[in-house]
Amino acid sequence: MAGIGLPMQHDSSSEAESDEPLPENVSGEAPDVGQPAAEEGGEGDGSVVEEEVKLEPTPEQQAAEWRERAIRSAADLENFRKRMEREKGEARRYANQSLLEELLPVLDNFHMGLDAASADAESMIFRGMEMVKKQLDDFLSGQGVEEIPAEEKMFDPAVHEAVSQEDCDTSPEGSVLRVLRRGYQMGERLLRPANVVVSRTPQSEEPAEEMEEQS
Repeated sequence: MAGIGLPMQHDSSSEAESDEPLPENVSGEAPDVGQPAAEEGGEGDGSVVEEEVKLEPTPEQQAAEWRERAIRSAADLENFRKRMEREKGEARRYANQSLLEELLPVLDNFHMGLDAASADAESMIFRGMEMVKKQLDDFLSGQGVEEIPAEEKMFDPAVHEAVSQEDCDTSPEGSVLRVLRRGYQMGERLLRPANVVVSRTPQSEEPAEEMEEQS
């Protein structure tokens, strides 16, 4: 009986533990558990935050900026108000411009009749037309309309329109000899230019005479 041996029992739990793979560090280096995670960001994040804090304007700077904006807005508003008042004034001043322009041909006919009636300055017709002319002149003056001076003035293309030229040795070249149709302006606006005849220096006939003598 003593010779019969019992089979030895193996510890299955110890074998299972021995079969599990041990964790390995891929890089072959042991992890540094003592290194704090905050160091991974480096010192760059702290400098960015510090820079942002420095760029933020102070209350004094903000107040100065808003004060400058308020002054600029007030100046723009004042300029706008003045421009609107000027435009309204011009609109009122030139509101009757088209009506006055249509009245000018009537004035032309009236002046032609007045010139014809002036042949008999003592007639009642001429005196009556003179009174009407004064009323018309007062009306036009009240509307800011003025007759453009032209006769014996130097030709001005801004307000004169040359219809023709005539030789004249008694007037400077380029001066207005006659007015064929009156011109008018309303303030700074030209309603109608004056139609005029402009003088020019007569051409000398001496060269032609010399050529005839030579021939």
